[in-house]
Amino acid sequence: MAQESSSDLTKAKGIVFQLLKFRARSRKEIEDRLKRKKFTTATINSAIDYFDKLALINDEEFAAGWMKSRLAKPLGLRRISLELRQKGIPSEIIEQARDSLKDNYSEYEVVSELAREKLKKLKNIDSKKAKARIYSFLIRRGFSIDVINEVVNEL
Repeated sequence: MAQESSSDLTKAKGIVFQLLKFRARSRKEIEDRLKRKKFTTATINSAIDYFDKLALINDEEFAAGWMKSRLAKPLGLRRISLELRQKGIPSEIIEQARDSLKDNYSEYEVVSELAREKLKKLKNIDSKKAKARIYSFLIRRGFSIDVINEVVNEL
């Protein structure tokens, strides 16, 4: 029986390695993936601990990297925070990642730029309709409603 669990642990480690080869993952993402593969809780914990000791699973680094990459898309902080929560990142880690980026990030500037670009594409549409579409676009991107209102009113 011990050999079977050793074999399971090796398989689980292989799966985790493959997952991490493509992109960083949160602890919960890896745990969920291994649960779907029907590994035992003990095997899952052992595999995660192994990669944790190698510093390949780190929710703080994952959250910071995810936030930077999604801001470049550009998406709003609200949407990125929601994505991180869905990936099992605790709220305090999300807040830390947000705080570390706030000095270099101006949501107002990003929203203004996106709104101007979108307005250029909608130049043949009624002004009210164009503003409504821009507003909806920015909401879907997860930007702050206050900032969106301010920018759309300035258009």
